[in-house]
Amino acid sequence: MGIFKEEIAIDLGTANTLIIHRDQIVVDSPSVVAINSKTNKIVAIGAQAVQWEGRTHSDIKVIRPLQNGVIADFLASEHLIRNLVRQIPTLQKRIFQPSLRIVICVPSGITPVERRAVIESAERVNGKEVFLIDEPMAAAIGLGLDVSMPKGILIVDIGGGTSEIAVISLFGIVCGKSHKVAGNSFTNDIIHYIAEVKGTKIGDYTAEKIKINVGSVSENLKNPPSPIHVNGKKITTGEPVQIEVSHIDVAKAINNSITSIEKSILRVLSETPPELAGDIFENGIHLAGGGSLIRGLVERISKITKMKVILGDDPLGAIVKGTGIALKKFNYFKPVLENQ
Repeated sequence: MGIFKEEIAIDLGTANTLIIHRDQIVVDSPSVVAINSKTNKIVAIGAQAVQWEGRTHSDIKVIRPLQNGVIADFLASEHLIRNLVRQIPTLQKRIFQPSLRIVICVPSGITPVERRAVIESAERVNGKEVFLIDEPMAAAIGLGLDVSMPKGILIVDIGGGTSEIAVISLFGIVCGKSHKVAGNSFTNDIIHYIAEVKGTKIGDYTAEKIKINVGSVSENLKNPPSPIHVNGKKITTGEPVQIEVSHIDVAKAINNSITSIEKSILRVLSETPPELAGDIFENGIHLAGGGSLIRGLVERISKITKMKVILGDDPLGAIVKGTGIALKKFNYFKPVLENQ
């Protein structure tokens, strides 16, 4: 690429944004931006902005520029990308900002207009060559699967904004569904459940903490986590209160969302050509994304599909890893990259 050009791979996620540069994850940041509504200026980005959620005055708005896997706030997303790219350690040492070849992974179900919005955001941060890769394809590559072969691979990638379910063969997605029920839906489910059942109001940050610490899709785990104590406020009186939340509470809270994802998996399987369906039955279903780490999910999907379900060694990092591999082996993976 030359001394005035650099290559980076970006996993622009609803919950977190990760950047790979020179085969290393150099940025791992929440996709959150805080804006001063009076001056319309960005005042915090990433981890700092997350700490401000639910704790700001009326002049400061904490927003997530990506909703359901697509850019909902173009200006905020541009600021997010620019700021995170500037955090890349080796680029900070450069006197002149280099031109960039960027590969960004996106949900497979976004529209051409939304794809163009992502490309334009990257171009505004000196992206001279910008390519997109669909998340299920990036996940498959990151999990070490051979996407070039004429064999069916079923990927279920449960991210923050979307669950990407796709059958892959010969460098392409044969059939699939981008389902807008995923990790953020689980968080909202927990908030609503705690309000209805325990009469307590909690925020997104606390709900996320509950999901990570005691999250489960089953009430009957072999090794259940210990219940967690969290702070909130009583809905009836508004007074601060501490409550106990168990994995059983979470399983009840997110059951409908998990059932919805299961139905989407079954629907994609029903649309899969017979020969590819045979490959999937033989090789199993591959899980990726942070949402796939929730306790009991492998067993539950296996039971509903009557198939082997495989959780990769690093499901959370599979997408950005696959995006980085596609960038590194650019010519080989060019059939799966899009720049229009």
